[in-house]
Amino acid sequence: MNFSINKEDIANFHKDYRNHPNSSVLENTVTKNGVRNASFNWHSIADNAPHFSIDLKTGDVSDQKQSGRCWMFAALNTMRHDMQQKFNLPDNFELSQAYQFFWDKFEKSNYFYQNVIKTAKKATDSRKVAWLMNEPQNDGGQWDMLCALISKYGVMPKSAMPESFNSSNSRGIDEVLNNKLRHDAVVLRKMINEDHANEEAIDKQRRKMLNENYRILAYTFGEPVSHFDFEYRTKKDNKFHRDANLTPQKFFEKYVGWNLDDYISIIQAPTADKKYHQTYTIDMLGNVVGGREIKHLNLPMDEFKQLAIEQLKNGESVWFGSDVIKYSETKLGIMALNTYDYDKLFDVDLEMTKAEALDYGESMMDHAMVITGVDLVDGKPTKWKVENSWGNKVGHKGYFVMSDAWMDKYCYQIVINKKYLSDDLKRDYAKSPVVLKPWDPMGTLA
Repeated sequence: MNFSINKEDIANFHKDYRNHPNSSVLENTVTKNGVRNASFNWHSIADNAPHFSIDLKTGDVSDQKQSGRCWMFAALNTMRHDMQQKFNLPDNFELSQAYQFFWDKFEKSNYFYQNVIKTAKKATDSRKVAWLMNEPQNDGGQWDMLCALISKYGVMPKSAMPESFNSSNSRGIDEVLNNKLRHDAVVLRKMINEDHANEEAIDKQRRKMLNENYRILAYTFGEPVSHFDFEYRTKKDNKFHRDANLTPQKFFEKYVGWNLDDYISIIQAPTADKKYHQTYTIDMLGNVVGGREIKHLNLPMDEFKQLAIEQLKNGESVWFGSDVIKYSETKLGIMALNTYDYDKLFDVDLEMTKAEALDYGESMMDHAMVITGVDLVDGKPTKWKVENSWGNKVGHKGYFVMSDAWMDKYCYQIVINKKYLSDDLKRDYAKSPVVLKPWDPMGTLA
């Protein structure tokens, strides 16, 4: 059967277009204003007013700028929210994202080398090797990866390691580092496949490569300090405090004080290949070799949301991952399914289930933020308050409103303290994880 487009087809399409109601008006409207502006639903503003029955006070919104560090910002923000309450810290207090960024890129380099060595016998056109080389490292990550970094390197206040040009604008270092890692992959694969080098020689070469990477990153972000003084004034009474000669590990222990093992990843993946109440991990996904591994517990949406509500009721914000670009209006800070009426504008059917969108590449997690509130009506959520990391010039001084229906469709991951899990859910989380392929949508990095 020949499926080429012929002249008769074009003539019929042209005739149908001319006969379609309001085609000329809509053509003028969309060409002049763009698809989003032309399809914007004005009623979504009133439907998503920023009022919440549970509303945590979390201070100023941070700004990741031109970098893909949302997962770091979101995770560190959940920790600083707790610190601000415990120690009466000012609204603009932040933990150092640049410090975590340095060590994440350094550790991801080593994680990449490990995967290159493990797959060295595979052809370069094998899917695993092609997946590795497509993007040896990037700015993104997941909750467990941040926990792996903190367990090894601790945290520090932003004052001890502030932002650099490159931490706020990471495109340049990403290009150079990925170039370097692909070059190093060529060297390692040749050593294994052509030179038949022994493990000692390979490890020596790996350490040489890591030494070079450390130098590149130190030039780029500044070399992290090993000790620092923590100085601040309290918000309410303006008292000055100084805690001298702290290490990042000691600072985390003293001022954050979380047992990171208590905070676990819950996902909402309704695809046929992922059973509910089962745990999952992803092959070749991580950053710290020998560190905390990725582990997700998949739950139905009603259980997923109830855990988030319980944590908010107890005054704790919730790290979450979603597909932020879908039906999201950045300037107004609205994430709602009725924000844009694309289907009505073009008179087409765009509906897909959440599972279909995941299976067919229409949606996946691409951004992490923090839930800081929820509006409950008769005990049921109608909308959620979201702290973004795009600065205070978007949304409501950096905060967004997420409709409950939007959360159902485009929210994929939350981080919950295990104390909010029932005994049955705790047993579910204790199960050995099913290993998913590297390119599974639950392995995408926020």
